[in-house]
Amino acid sequence: MDKTFFIAGSISGFISVALGAFAAHILKDKLAPDMFSIFEVAVRYEMYHALALLAVAFAAQWIGSYATTSGWLFIGGSVVFSGSLYALSLTGMRWLGAITPIGGVLFLAGWAYLIIGAVKK
Repeated sequence: MDKTFFIAGSISGFISVALGAFAAHILKDKLAPDMFSIFEVAVRYEMYHALALLAVAFAAQWIGSYATTSGWLFIGGSVVFSGSLYALSLTGMRWLGAITPIGGVLFLAGWAYLIIGAVKK
């Protein structure tokens, strides 16, 4: 499982850098400032959790199943949180913002699992 999370974190980091560059060079002049800001938040949180997935890959050797659960929660959180914000900023469909907090809860749960796993070890 540690290899899976290392690969997922690497892919997510790659995507966040690519989308950040795309935003800075192409979207900056095409999106309204509030939509550009939303896109930047999505990129930032995707990168944070790409790095978290890399940490999970190493933590899996130490805290086992707690890290595995955390990794899947981070992946789900990235898809739902960042994905909904990317879609919202590019389409302007504001109802997508109602989905974003679900991704935030997944992120929080992922961090909680890491804390619990570390405390129990």
